[in-house]
Amino acid sequence: MKPKDITQSHYQLIVIGSGAAGMMSAIRASREGRSVLLLEKLSKIGAKLKATGGGRCNLTNTLGNEDFMARFGRDGRFMSPALEALDYKALMAFFTALGVESHAPDGYRVFPITHSSSTIINAMQQEMQNLGIHVLCSQKVDTLVHDEGKVKGVQTQSDTFYADAVIIATGGMGYPMLGAEGDGYPMATSVGHTVTDLFPAMMPLKVKERWVADCRADTLPKVSMYVNLKKYKKRSAKGDLIFTKGGIRGPVVLDFSREITPLLSKFDEVPILANFTKGMNQEQLRTHFKDALAKDPHRNTLALIQTLLPSSVAIALCDIAQIDHSIGFTKLSGKNRDHLIELLAWTPLTINGHDGFKMAMITRGGISLKEIDPYTMQSKKLKGLYFCGEVMNIDGPCGGYNLQWSFASGYLAGNLG
Repeated sequence: MKPKDITQSHYQLIVIGSGAAGMMSAIRASREGRSVLLLEKLSKIGAKLKATGGGRCNLTNTLGNEDFMARFGRDGRFMSPALEALDYKALMAFFTALGVESHAPDGYRVFPITHSSSTIINAMQQEMQNLGIHVLCSQKVDTLVHDEGKVKGVQTQSDTFYADAVIIATGGMGYPMLGAEGDGYPMATSVGHTVTDLFPAMMPLKVKERWVADCRADTLPKVSMYVNLKKYKKRSAKGDLIFTKGGIRGPVVLDFSREITPLLSKFDEVPILANFTKGMNQEQLRTHFKDALAKDPHRNTLALIQTLLPSSVAIALCDIAQIDHSIGFTKLSGKNRDHLIELLAWTPLTINGHDGFKMAMITRGGISLKEIDPYTMQSKKLKGLYFCGEVMNIDGPCGGYNLQWSFASGYLAGNLG
């Protein structure tokens, strides 16, 4: 759909990008009575949103705003005005009004009851149609049109569109096959904005240790891990872990990768320590083994460790400790028992790589928050230019954080305050 008159029209708002943030900003602006054009470079809208949460679309979570912002670290308070405008309850109500009910099966993560991202995309697409928002696909924006300190519109590869305001909602660089190629960054820098260093995040990681390949069948719950480097020991994460042929993945790794990928740009390898025993320390492990042996003193070392870990992991850790797991735990030397318990409390791993942005769900880094008004999402460099979503330098852990931020920032930006 691209009639000639549309390319020559003047809009009150142009939105670049049809992800969660872009569609939400377009809907908000249109509801406020503004004429809106949404431009998407792919042939369909919402490509990355469709893949969110493995297609289940973890919309948000039930944390209060203060706790929610705390999970984003020191920049979290930047989100306060956006969350006040659209917190998780308001977001759920927004979709209920569009005919999409949502729920939190675990009391924490919120999904549409269909557990399908297509439900969300279809509802927002229908609302945009109802509001008369012009949506043009296969339109890649190349440059911003601006004059005398104010945005005037955009140029695509084939047309020029004019508007009083422009919202950049182009996302980051994760999953480039879904259209995320960092298009918004050069647009922002062209008008004087600063873009921080960019790193792939929320992704699997590679490790040097080969034994992990033998443990692929097992998922370990409630794993804790932290960076074992003097200046970075506070960088940590908790969650379920899955071993792969050459590395680790799972929720804990998705969160941890946000801390690791910037370090891998400084160091060839990043040593970490992981607790696979649900947080049990050495003293708790000793007590656990003592109680288990009291019930069955004939258990060998492997059977004893299997009360805590799957067989594959138990065998691997015994091999690392150079212990014969077929003999009884009490028959091990005191030195060997201490070594094994120390290894069970904190298992060393060495992260030595990742697959780059092609496997990254989000981008760490982006347009400097210092150059954006948190109360409006408007640029401090160019009047009438706004930002929302992942294109900015703020990212959170998995669990609905980043999608909630996209919706909330899009809602605030769409007000064109």
